[in-house]
Amino acid sequence: MSDAVLASDALNFDAIIAAFYQHGWVWLPHFLSNELNTALLHEAQHNANLTPAGIGRQNAHQLNQQIRRDATQWFDGQSDAQQHYLALMARLQLIFNRRCFLGLFDFECHFARYNKGDYYQKHVDAFSGRSNRVLTTVSYLNSVSAGGELALYDEQDQLIDRFRPTAGSLVLFESERFPHEVLPALDVRYSIAGWFRKNASINGVLDPAS
Repeated sequence: MSDAVLASDALNFDAIIAAFYQHGWVWLPHFLSNELNTALLHEAQHNANLTPAGIGRQNAHQLNQQIRRDATQWFDGQSDAQQHYLALMARLQLIFNRRCFLGLFDFECHFARYNKGDYYQKHVDAFSGRSNRVLTTVSYLNSVSAGGELALYDEQDQLIDRFRPTAGSLVLFESERFPHEVLPALDVRYSIAGWFRKNASINGVLDPAS
């Protein structure tokens, strides 16, 4: 899979940064190579460790199926596919830091599976001054005919767009700025949700995931 990371060479980083500066979000329909996307999808489909996702963090973490019903598994970086994906995101992190001076410190992500009827109600991934998440990414691993769209809203809660899951595509947006939701799935939907974070460490200890 040596060419999978090099797939990022085909990306127009000037166009990505220009769109991000203008809108605060970017839609990349051909982000992953077919080879890397296939390997990641296979891993997600055969991952026995996907478990019901919760909301909140640390002591406040809880399951609430009225808010979200997906199943997730955090990356451990053990497989070749995960390592290639993380390397690709590290390159994207470097570009954003060099061009946008965002101070991105690290990247975390997990597989997500939405079965028929699963959804995630409208929310933001970061609250002003209370989170280390800066940019949110969603990589779609399979295409669906309908349902499971990511609906992205602006700061006035007006719909910007609905992004239908399409294999190999990615949407990136400012975590603190844009409310979003996953509409009820009709087909099984596999994706990778990720966050670029700033270093909100205290006494040298990195702030845990939000």
